Amino acid sequence: MKNLNVNGKKEILNKILDAIANGQLDNVDICEVNHHVFNTDYFIIGYYEAEKWLIDHYGIFNAIDKIKEYEEDNFGAVSTDLSNSVKVVNMLVYILGDEVLQEFQTLLNYWGEKMTPELLEALKNEVVAEIPTVIEEL
Repeated sequence: MKNLNVNGKKEILNKILDAIANGQLDNVDICEVNHHVFNTDYFIIGYYEAEKWLIDHYGIFNAIDKIKEYEEDNFGAVSTDLSNSVKVVNMLVYILGDEVLQEFQTLLNYWGEKMTPELLEALKNEVVAEIPTVIEEL
């Protein structure tokens, strides 16, 4: 996540909070939280918006490198269409979202269990507590 700027991280944290508020994570397996937050809907739609987000928050070539490394390590080959800015930004956010989520003890401590209202509240509190740290970096 070293190339992600603070505004990008803040957007990812807000996406997690939105998923909690919208009930996307109710009763899901904790190991599937990243999928439910970052892989069930587009983070960005539109080529111009996707390209702009990549330029402003991460860097296009950094994103391509990150996706290539991730997909080669996990799947043995690259399957994302790297010529499509929408696909690139959405895959990048999926990967970065997973990295952000791995920082939260609620998910690490209860891996393999289902999300309960108590765990959702604990996760929400961890995410909210992280936002001022990100804002301080601005």
